[in-house]
Amino acid sequence: MNMHKNARLTPYRREELVTRAGRGEPVAGLARQLGISIRTARKWLARHRAEGLIGLQDRSSRPHRSPRATAPAIQLGIKVLRHQRWTCAQIGGAVGVSAATAARVLRRCGLSRRGRLEPPPLVQRYEHARPGDLLHLDTKKLGRIAGVGHRITGRAGNVNLHHGIGWEYLHIAIDDHSRVAYVELLRDERGVTVAGFLRRALQWFRAHGVRVRRVLTDNGSGYISRSFRATCRALHVGHRRTRPYTPRTNGKAERFIQTALREWAYVRPYYTSAERAGILPGWLEHYNCARPHGSLEAQPPMSRFPEGNNLMLVHS
Repeated sequence: MNMHKNARLTPYRREELVTRAGRGEPVAGLARQLGISIRTARKWLARHRAEGLIGLQDRSSRPHRSPRATAPAIQLGIKVLRHQRWTCAQIGGAVGVSAATAARVLRRCGLSRRGRLEPPPLVQRYEHARPGDLLHLDTKKLGRIAGVGHRITGRAGNVNLHHGIGWEYLHIAIDDHSRVAYVELLRDERGVTVAGFLRRALQWFRAHGVRVRRVLTDNGSGYISRSFRATCRALHVGHRRTRPYTPRTNGKAERFIQTALREWAYVRPYYTSAERAGILPGWLEHYNCARPHGSLEAQPPMSRFPEGNNLMLVHS
């Protein structure tokens, strides 16, 4: 067998070594055939006699004892001083080790970069004082369902798109102060479509005693279209847009979309898009009038509307 001298044996070859040696084959001949030294062959045979097949498995090369390892108390001191933003050189001088030793200890515990010691940024939550001060608008693309159902994965793409089923778009408008939402399922998200949705959403809020003063959108093509801008001017509504690549600015809309996907769109399998759309009005009424909201002290969003108490009597 053409193998390099002292080649590393696999566990399978080690078992072959002890099996053939147990049959009476000479150790020298086995070592030569397996490409290892006689000393290595005897080592594995002795380990097999002492420990059985377990002794033929790979082991960690880490020593059982490390007399020169940094004492646990010193390692703790290094970590404590690091949290005070000391450099490795300053820490080493204070605890009596080299800067390289301090760096190794910090690297093992994930503190090698002082930037990781920075506290996470504080979440600045805001809420406008009155209903209608700001209306968040957004859209979510959903895959159509044509009588075959779809898997509930939380992703709109798991439908039979290769059959030409296509998409439909969930348009949402959520009030910043109350979290009351108005929602429609539409065919696209073009400028004319979002402008019509805005017009109907404002009419709905007006019918419930709320006058919308400003709207907030992302920079989608529909929201920067001439049609949408003209509609905002005609309705005397201010239009603000989020900064590019900062979806958290429109966080209330993003959060509502995730809730809608989890509790309505993917809560169970639907066999057609029409069936899914038919469930939407009932779920939306439940969300607005009955579902406790985590940001409203467990009260439903409609509790903050001028006519909220009367609308919620049906769900009490």
